[in-house]
Amino acid sequence: MDSISQFLAELAVQRRASVHTLSAYRRDLNHLGKVASDANPDSLNAAQLQRALMQMHGRNLAPRSIARTLSAWRSYYAWLTRNGKIAVNPALTLRAPRRPHLLPKALGVDQAASLLDAPRALNTNAPLALRDTAMFELLYSSGLRLAELVSLDWPGGLDLETGEVTVTGKRNKTRIVPVGERAQAALIAWIDARATMIKANETALFVSQRGTRLTPRQVQTRLAQWSQQSGLGMHVHPHMLRHSFASHVLQSSGDLRAVQDMLGHASIAATQVYTHLDFQHLAKIYDAAHPRARKT
Repeated sequence: MDSISQFLAELAVQRRASVHTLSAYRRDLNHLGKVASDANPDSLNAAQLQRALMQMHGRNLAPRSIARTLSAWRSYYAWLTRNGKIAVNPALTLRAPRRPHLLPKALGVDQAASLLDAPRALNTNAPLALRDTAMFELLYSSGLRLAELVSLDWPGGLDLETGEVTVTGKRNKTRIVPVGERAQAALIAWIDARATMIKANETALFVSQRGTRLTPRQVQTRLAQWSQQSGLGMHVHPHMLRHSFASHVLQSSGDLRAVQDMLGHASIAATQVYTHLDFQHLAKIYDAAHPRARKT
């Protein structure tokens, strides 16, 4: 087993990295082979790595992509150093290009209501409409990640009597999140319709027309169609509903720690970005309401 495969195997066991994370790491680390002209990437020095970063920047790769690649390289070379495979870590002095600080996009409360209510009025009793209503109400009600949504089983982590859903998120961390009344009602309606669509032995809560588990891409496509039907005039993706959940709960409660727990963030710093969204909301109210803020 080569050193990259050994590193990834340890990452999977010790840090319980997801399949998606491991795939991204492997893709970024395989780039080292190209930098070394298919020689041993362990022999690369800091100047060669810096030149590779500059070439990536010259190809107009997004700063976020370059930073992700550099993060993988740093982790890999740190592992090589700890295990005595190299004497000096060549990635210690590397710096990624500066990234613009972009806030996550969230819907306003009225926009979220328009998104979730508009397509429902078109054909409420169609099985696919019931399924989509349940999916998107649950995403917004409980702030689930897309991967968490499509991995749900029935019966499984969803408890409609207590109004809770148990999900397993990043690094196999399990959390329990409340499910709102609108989402509960939508889920009950969908579960009744699900019996007419489900394929034998399929355990997925949300299934396609073929009766098999929905893929993340299928959920993204359906939500994009919903956003068009709602007349919002903007593209909506599943993670935007998670952002909207966090922003709206924080606006109402001000409880940053509770929002962190419900989102499943390992660090409070990841949740604090929503305080900036909350400030933007307050700033708009101020600009509209304060007599000295309005333009004359």
